[in-house]
Amino acid sequence: MKLRNDVLPAEQVYAILANERRRRAIEQLSSVGGTVSVNELSTLVARRETGETPPPRRCRESVYTSLVQTHLPKLAEAGVITYDRESQTLELSRRARDVRLYTEILAPGGATWSELYRALAVGSLLVVLAALLDVPLVSAVDPMLWTSLALGAFAAASAAQLWVNRFSVLRQLRLR
Repeated sequence: MKLRNDVLPAEQVYAILANERRRRAIEQLSSVGGTVSVNELSTLVARRETGETPPPRRCRESVYTSLVQTHLPKLAEAGVITYDRESQTLELSRRARDVRLYTEILAPGGATWSELYRALAVGSLLVVLAALLDVPLVSAVDPMLWTSLALGAFAAASAAQLWVNRFSVLRQLRLR
């Protein structure tokens, strides 16, 4: 079931996210980036589930079995991962963003906060470099001022994120 612009339908995303182990697998694949073996992923997920390093062998085996038999085929079928069964390797596909959007809080404008921070970092870096390389107009302003403005923009974005997420932050503080 595909939509016109190849976005996963909400029902399919909810079905994927309905299982905690699948959510953890996607989270771990996102944090690692690139190609990962099923053994590595099962160790990462088991470590996250148990909080132990290394995780107990039984837990790793249980995670490995459920990933191979259930979760990875479901994620591959949805196009969220590319899964090579022969080499036992996998990686997130571009469609994984459709799923991650449901797990990450969005910033104003529809981008995720991590995307906003990355764009802010790249933009700030380019402006400061342009000032240092004497690019006309940009170099008219001291690079230290550009750096200060960039830090101010990061502080403003952080304050905005804290304000938008204030209720979830307060709830977490109360639980501790």
